[in-house]
Amino acid sequence: MRLEIGNIFIKDVQFASETKVEGGILYVNKDEMIKEISGDEHIKSIEIEIARPGESIRITPVKDVIEPRVKVEGPGGIFPGVLSKVDTVGSGKTHVLKGVAVVTTGRIVGFQEGIIDMTGPGAEYTPFSKLLNIVVKAEPVDGLKQHEHEKVVRMVGLKAAKYLGEVARNITPDEVKVYETEPLLESIKKYPDLPKVGYVYMLQTQGLLHDTYVYGVDAKKIVPTILYPTEIMDGAVISGNCVSACDKNPTYVHLNNSIIEDLYEKHGKELNFVGVIITNENVYLADKERSSNWTAKLCKYLGLDGVIISQEGFGNPDTDLIMNCKKIENEGVKTVIVTDEYAGRDGASQSLADADLKADAVVTAGNANEVIVLPPMEKVIGHVEFVDKIAGGFDGSLRKDGSIEVEIQAITGATNETGFGYLSAKGY
Repeated sequence: MRLEIGNIFIKDVQFASETKVEGGILYVNKDEMIKEISGDEHIKSIEIEIARPGESIRITPVKDVIEPRVKVEGPGGIFPGVLSKVDTVGSGKTHVLKGVAVVTTGRIVGFQEGIIDMTGPGAEYTPFSKLLNIVVKAEPVDGLKQHEHEKVVRMVGLKAAKYLGEVARNITPDEVKVYETEPLLESIKKYPDLPKVGYVYMLQTQGLLHDTYVYGVDAKKIVPTILYPTEIMDGAVISGNCVSACDKNPTYVHLNNSIIEDLYEKHGKELNFVGVIITNENVYLADKERSSNWTAKLCKYLGLDGVIISQEGFGNPDTDLIMNCKKIENEGVKTVIVTDEYAGRDGASQSLADADLKADAVVTAGNANEVIVLPPMEKVIGHVEFVDKIAGGFDGSLRKDGSIEVEIQAITGATNETGFGYLSAKGY
């Protein structure tokens, strides 16, 4: 499967009478955009604002971050099974507004929602502070239940990204990147001397606002399966969860998965990137056993020499991570796990809730319990009063002067477990 990603680099976003790209600037007709993404009876109001890197702006509580994209050639459309019909994506051509993101906020849904500071020390922890953010503040009608609240805001964000991405359809990209994965037998024949490497992509699927969707299907209802890496880059997987902000995979991360990008970079040179196995993270032991058994079976079936396993979330999913690692190793396949740590504010506690001697190659995205003080910002988009309640916050986190003392788990993307961030650690 071959996918061409056409990147259109955006250097600024401004409101205007017409939504278009001109001279590297994305102009947005705010009224038209609100009309396009409105219509759900469960939404009371929608506001749109712009937050640029370096501006004294705080966005909270952050629900999702989404990159505007449009399918210009090949089967399917963006976000298949959700906004487009259920065709298999991952081939053809897709155009991307690079450097831009849709960020959704509004009244809090669940306590595990985050903060994006566009400047200051907090901005150094989140990759999303470097983007031109079009912030959609969507407020629900009174009395709406949490699951419906999450769903309607999720759909508003996806529609906003689709609306903006549409302007890229007829633009000549500034850069074109080509990603290709051959069918398995062809791939093995083409690179007989390179180690066969796969990626086990763990998706947060524990329910209770902890969901991820694959072609529109709630991933807790699936068994592990194989995807072309380009399907993920083309919108087949989207976020629908309120897991802790630091290690949640927003939809933007699914579209720009760092591990997939890095494996493609080495494909055909140092290794043979065979494909992606997606698996879920479960609540009950029997479901954890089933999914980890299937994941290990698929690794052996593909004849892999090694895999990278990434986690989403922490605590209970640590067991899924270690089960996957242990069982895959037992099949003779070498593993590297990518996770983050909850090692206490002093960094001295056990990092993961589960462990095994076979988990001897670990990449960490940092300690989510690290404490930081975020200075006051001139402007807040959203609702800062929820900071005391979100994961990483505590009673008294929000100070009278507008500054905030929190653990970095409250910062969106601070310890992302695909490596889409800035933190790591080195063992000695």
